[in-house]
Amino acid sequence: MTLQEVETLIDDLYAASAAADWDKVATMVTDDLLISEAPGLPMAGTYKGKNALRDLFNDVFAMLQVQSLDVIGSTYGGDYAVKILRMNFGEGLEPAELTEMFRIRDGKVCEIKPYYFDPAPVKAAAAATQKA
Repeated sequence: MTLQEVETLIDDLYAASAAADWDKVATMVTDDLLISEAPGLPMAGTYKGKNALRDLFNDVFAMLQVQSLDVIGSTYGGDYAVKILRMNFGEGLEPAELTEMFRIRDGKVCEIKPYYFDPAPVKAAAAATQKA
């Protein structure tokens, strides 16, 4: 894939996820999609398969009450893409800064691995949701 094709794939994946168009998402990911969330996070674990992104998305947005996701920047090279993001939570909560690494195989996303700069805002958002 060209860098422009990879960029389009990832941007379209974000748009389809935000619109909850999970049928479209399923066409953009491999059957063996692997998403790994780090230990210590409220959503820690491994999500696998065509529905992995749907399952993770629904868990994270409900658990953390995510208000919006800002794309700060992107970079692409070879079989990889990286998005630099800010995840915004409810009023009075500090946003989380993170990157998401995407690995591409045969024109589809086969792996997603988020990296959080500081897990404290994520944990605070989860705690605030539990109190509500």
